[in-house]
Amino acid sequence: MSSPSPSPAAEPTSAADDLSPAEARLAMMELANMISVPMALTAVIRLGVPAAIWADGANAPLPAAALLPAGHPDPSVLERLLRLLASRGVFSEHTTPGTSHSRRYALTAVGRTLVPTGPSGASYADYVLQHHQDALVLAWPRLHDAVLDPAGPEPFARAHGGVPAYAYYGQDREANEVMLRAMTGVSEPFMEALLDGYGGGFEGVATLVDVGGSSGACLEMIMRSVPTIREGVNFDLPDVVAAAPPIAGVRHVGGDMFKTIPSGDAIFMKWVLTTWTNDECTVILKNCHKALPEGGKLIACEPVVPETTDSSTRTRALLENDIFVMTTYRTQGRERSEEEFRQLGLTAGFSGFRALYLDPFYAVLEYVK
Repeated sequence: MSSPSPSPAAEPTSAADDLSPAEARLAMMELANMISVPMALTAVIRLGVPAAIWADGANAPLPAAALLPAGHPDPSVLERLLRLLASRGVFSEHTTPGTSHSRRYALTAVGRTLVPTGPSGASYADYVLQHHQDALVLAWPRLHDAVLDPAGPEPFARAHGGVPAYAYYGQDREANEVMLRAMTGVSEPFMEALLDGYGGGFEGVATLVDVGGSSGACLEMIMRSVPTIREGVNFDLPDVVAAAPPIAGVRHVGGDMFKTIPSGDAIFMKWVLTTWTNDECTVILKNCHKALPEGGKLIACEPVVPETTDSSTRTRALLENDIFVMTTYRTQGRERSEEEFRQLGLTAGFSGFRALYLDPFYAVLEYVK
């Protein structure tokens, strides 16, 4: 008598599997109209709504009419945007029955990320604006081309006659300034978390090299917090460092990280590996390895995707950003799991690796030679 066949493995389920047909249709309707959310967010930022509500910390609930020039003919248009964003947790909605302006809006904790708090005056508002410039929005209808031809130009380049995003930034000063403010607005809170949770990781470092350091702002924050670092080397493309401001103790060095990287006791980089392929990342990491002494460290701060997929805010933010990278920068540039980053380091010759999760978005990846 033959033994019974093994039962097939149970299919993974999710909450979406438990929806009724009507609920499923409603969920798809929401997904189909999801573009309304970032575009409404972009609109209220351009209109100055978050800053007007915040008013140096007052954050008093205001009606739409109070957020527009006096005599505006129809504040209800803005109110509709605010209602949508309140449903997504950006604003809180306050109602007073029997008044002519019954709906008033204040910023939630999410909405307050749109208000500058750091020394640069940048915030996540700049990040929203950068992601939704006309030039970047034009790339999204070409996303399917990334699937059909993954080795070809990324959707942004396809939408702009073959010009990739970084070359576009180099040609358009305004777009480049928006991009730099966006990176600053995201970097400042992360760098504060890094220095609070990893400050001791720079112990024994006298010379720190920042690969892809742009203006040198992150390097300056590290050196201000870790006074034992005597010299900083801000390394980026020649045209980038040519525009970098003078910073005490920092040398701005132009070059190509695919050819050689300046030597230092430790190397720092943030959101560099994500936009390159595995082969390109290996070249970058090998050049970092060559530039370090025995026992030297590469400290790479990158988004790290979880091994399993869930519907948490963190996972969604990471996976959404991965598709943004695919669309804007490189089709085969990608976010990676912790294990994928570890394997890249081993291939490049690093013997030690650990990941520290000090921030919900960026992880600190420490490679030791």
